[in-house]
Amino acid sequence: MDERQLRILRELGELGSVTAVAEALLVTPSAISQQLRLLQRSIPVPLTERHGRRLVLTDAGQALAGAAVEVETALARARGAVEEFVGKADGEVSVAAFHSAGSAFFPLLLRAFSGPGSPRLALADEDVPQEDFPRLTREYDLVLAHRLDHAPPWPGTVTVTTLLREPLDVALPAGHPLAGKRRLTPRDVADEPWITVHDGFPVMATIEAIAAAAGRRLRLVHRINEFAVVAEAVAAGGGIALMPRWTMRPHPALVLRPVDGVQARRHIDALCRPERTARTAVRTVLAELRRAAGTIKDREAGEPAPATA
Repeated sequence: MDERQLRILRELGELGSVTAVAEALLVTPSAISQQLRLLQRSIPVPLTERHGRRLVLTDAGQALAGAAVEVETALARARGAVEEFVGKADGEVSVAAFHSAGSAFFPLLLRAFSGPGSPRLALADEDVPQEDFPRLTREYDLVLAHRLDHAPPWPGTVTVTTLLREPLDVALPAGHPLAGKRRLTPRDVADEPWITVHDGFPVMATIEAIAAAAGRRLRLVHRINEFAVVAEAVAAGGGIALMPRWTMRPHPALVLRPVDGVQARRHIDALCRPERTARTAVRTVLAELRRAAGTIKDREAGEPAPATA
């Protein structure tokens, strides 16, 4: 067996088909199948089996795929040791983030690494459903992802660094009758028109929790994922919405109010494949993300101000 064959087995376990692995590795499906056959020759028990039209890993295959992670990590550390020896702290680091995290973190990263000798950033926005964030770690060194407090944890195939545990507040127009209350209950907001995200995105679970606590379905009138657009829609009287407390810029026409009786908080996590952190430049950017998270929280922490969002 060799490193490439183990990589293919690992990708097959995550992606679930030879075609998907071939697309991810930019080779033909026949080349993937050939490498799997060569790997199987060196192993005395089956590594894969057919489930209908899908090729899946057996228990032995899953065990070897798990070992492949350790192999890739060890090899990446070896390469990283060479990079550190020659002092390549200014290597390129690719970072993806969902929109509100990108808006909050990207400017701080760019300012921090504007000087000579700094890591070279390659930034991208990726707005995907929660379950798709781990897959992005194949394409990027670091992925800023979000999930709710009570959501399932990220899979063990990625390393997780929690940057923020950010409250989600109800955003209201400044002149709304509920804006005079310091805190809201699910019953307070149950009869309001709501602006919320598309199905599959983390905030929807909190919307559903508010409806359950209020004992009635909420009226969802608009589906918008980008919080900056949501803020403008709320300000224009289109409805109320859940908004992150720290990562959104203040909007002069809105107020934010906490909602009692539900878990309304999201984790903002940095995800990466374990072997990526063997690189000095990646570790440097990850450390700066932690510092940036402290800056964001300190700048906006505390109860939302009466006339900002």
